[in-house]
Amino acid sequence: MNRELQQTLEQQNIRFVRVLWCDNANVIRGKAFHTGFLAEHQQQGVSIAIAQQAIPVMYDAVAPDSGLGPVGEAWLVPDWSTYNALPYAPGHARVMGDMVRGGEPWALCPRGFLKRMIAEAEAEGLQVLAAFENEFYLLRQTSDRAAIVPADETVFASTLAMDLNHAVIDDITEALLAQGIPVERYYPESGGGQHEIAIRYTQALQSADWQIAFRETVRGVALRHGLRASFLPKIFADQAGSGCHLHLSLWRQGENLIPGEQGKLSAIARSFVAGILHHLPALMALTTPSVNSYRRLQPHFWSGAYRCWGMDNREAAVRVPSNPEPPSPTHIELKTVDASANPYLALGATIAAGLDGIRQELDPGEPVAIDPGHLPEAERRLHGIDRLPENLGMAIEHLSCNKTLLDALGTDLAQAFLAVRRMEWKALQEKPLEEEVKLLLERY
Repeated sequence: MNRELQQTLEQQNIRFVRVLWCDNANVIRGKAFHTGFLAEHQQQGVSIAIAQQAIPVMYDAVAPDSGLGPVGEAWLVPDWSTYNALPYAPGHARVMGDMVRGGEPWALCPRGFLKRMIAEAEAEGLQVLAAFENEFYLLRQTSDRAAIVPADETVFASTLAMDLNHAVIDDITEALLAQGIPVERYYPESGGGQHEIAIRYTQALQSADWQIAFRETVRGVALRHGLRASFLPKIFADQAGSGCHLHLSLWRQGENLIPGEQGKLSAIARSFVAGILHHLPALMALTTPSVNSYRRLQPHFWSGAYRCWGMDNREAAVRVPSNPEPPSPTHIELKTVDASANPYLALGATIAAGLDGIRQELDPGEPVAIDPGHLPEAERRLHGIDRLPENLGMAIEHLSCNKTLLDALGTDLAQAFLAVRRMEWKALQEKPLEEEVKLLLERY
């Protein structure tokens, strides 16, 4: 047993260590072991049934045709480099788990999938830096506990919203900083009770780990303030939806490869963007994978409903932000992402799509400088701008025949993921928003 680790746990008065995983439905789950039995769990971790990777969001039942069932165990092996004491749950700590089976990395591990895609990029001499940009709602119950309502009724960037939510936002920020997650910006978003806290970019694997920690922290701190927090893409029909835009940059030997000449994208960045756009209808099954996601993905709502890219264009699926001073641009932003996505799968699949664009030397065409929804349909067709899938069923069908992404996922992970999402689509596609929200509000 590692004596240094044991001393850390004792000094922090940790009683339970939670070993976390994020399943194919993007439900964050965990098993905890008591630190009195650290020696037994430090290396081997805790066991889970392999069927856990075939559980849909609705309930704990195995999705048909997933290839998984009641027989078989995997092990959640702690990655101790991700260890953190939990500021919002004194006496508990968190560590991310890697799924292992038969002493080898398990093919159905989402975190393992992202590691494989990072290795694919490194084989091309590329390092990927990333950040997830979260929007979320702070909610409270009405006095009669009959409904969940926003914590306030303010508008975008309202300083009143900052004052009303000062205590909880400050506590969320301090809890993130205590876990080594650098907070960069904060502002209230368009919906009442909706907020955005932006954290700094980092290495790809850590960015996905931080996304899990971010969701857990926001929810945990909100509970201590008597509030509920939700990252569900669309909670209120008449309020803004919540996205989780994915920011990416490509690096080689310490050099950012995104900027080209005169404020344009470099050739390799253009091909990376082209790969994302080429595969985006299928990629959306992984980046916007809930039935609820498509209530947010509407034209004229800054959500990226059309397959195109543009400089500073918030209606394009891929936005390239500019900087007032060089170097510019420094990164790309995939807007067609929300927090119902498993971050390991979403980021890993985006990397796979972008790498395919580089390998095939794809070209994304010219950037779109207006809201594509205002273009006549004939002009959109002329420029290859099309409406992205309008529901989860369409995205699933695109993924099910996309060889690039299926090969990247691998046969077993692809089968289980598609089985879970098909089960969710079948169960939820006809539900009205109110029932959908009641089920999903605290899953995400």
